[in-house]
Amino acid sequence: MNMAKTIERFEDLDVWKLAIESANTIYDVTSVGKFSQDYILRDQITRAAVSIFSNIAEGFERDGNKEFCNFLSIAKGSCGEARAQAMFARNRGYISDAEYSLIAEKLAQTNKQTSGFRNYLRKTDLKGRKFS
Repeated sequence: MNMAKTIERFEDLDVWKLAIESANTIYDVTSVGKFSQDYILRDQITRAAVSIFSNIAEGFERDGNKEFCNFLSIAKGSCGEARAQAMFARNRGYISDAEYSLIAEKLAQTNKQTSGFRNYLRKTDLKGRKFS
């Protein structure tokens, strides 16, 4: 008997929930102090953070695992982009070491979960809702 939970909405995905947490953390630290005044970097890191959960959602809604895997790859790229920008922000003194560590850890967890989920989708015999 298959005990796996059926995921019917992207909002049910743990990786999507973690991506939302990551984005909220980034929005919190970019809305205060010197970071809030560096419009270019603030906008770039928040766009990258939004891209993560957005690509997970968009890939899910495509209903096919091959397309979903592609969108998960894009989400992974956005994780790396946001992590690099957070490191730059720390180097500029916009965020503390503790804030950077929190962001970097959340993004690393998101990236790891995204990779694991993508690997699962690549190996499963289930090919997505549009192939049902």
